[in-house]
Amino acid sequence: MRSRATLILGLLAVMVLGPDLALACPVCFSGIGNIDSPMATGMNNGILVLLALIGVVQGSFVAFFLGLRRRARRLQQTHEMAQLSHGGVG
Repeated sequence: MRSRATLILGLLAVMVLGPDLALACPVCFSGIGNIDSPMATGMNNGILVLLALIGVVQGSFVAFFLGLRRRARRLQQTHEMAQLSHGGVG
């Protein structure tokens, strides 16, 4: 319990005494806060591309599992129809 309190106090001291650690990097705010710089625009475009890539991959997984579910339902219906056509003998 005492070590947890020491850790919390230490982190609080770092946050209070070292505020420059919480400042944004020079890429985001190139010195004077210019978010329209080409470097910031390029970084934003890169983030959007990565988000789109993640969306495509997740959509592919969803489509794959929906296809598996549809295929399993068709297989079960075919199996039930086969049982009915053979007089219910399984």
